[in-house]
Amino acid sequence: MHTLIALIAGLGMLVLGFIAGRITESRHLRRLASREQALSGMIQCNLRSLPQGLHVHGSFLVLGSAVIATDYFKTVAAGLRNIFGGEMRSYRSLMSRARREATVRMLEQARENGADIVWNVRYETSTIQGKRSAGGVEILAYGTAVKRS
Repeated sequence: MHTLIALIAGLGMLVLGFIAGRITESRHLRRLASREQALSGMIQCNLRSLPQGLHVHGSFLVLGSAVIATDYFKTVAAGLRNIFGGEMRSYRSLMSRARREATVRMLEQARENGADIVWNVRYETSTIQGKRSAGGVEILAYGTAVKRS
């Protein structure tokens, strides 16, 4: 009897994690899309040097970071992928959301300071492993914001 209750509780937690994770992820993606739309006029590039003829009034470092926690369902799904092999699609969306959020924060910082171009954009990543939690991912986006004259 105790085994059946534990099994039902475990499956219930898995379903709850899946539903809560989907709702949270879809809300975040909607907010991201509207913020990205507001920044659509900003130019960003990963080239190391500015093109010839671009007159620069000033430049400064901008950065944006995002730490996105993984949900219980994604942790279980990734654990199964570790056993059988293959691409961890559940973590792909996690990385995409974190990268997009970090980029938006970087571009927002550039716009707040009067820049209209972010040049030499780079990304750094790290994983967060919790002893009692599922963990997550951190992405840092940084670049050189440029004010054109």
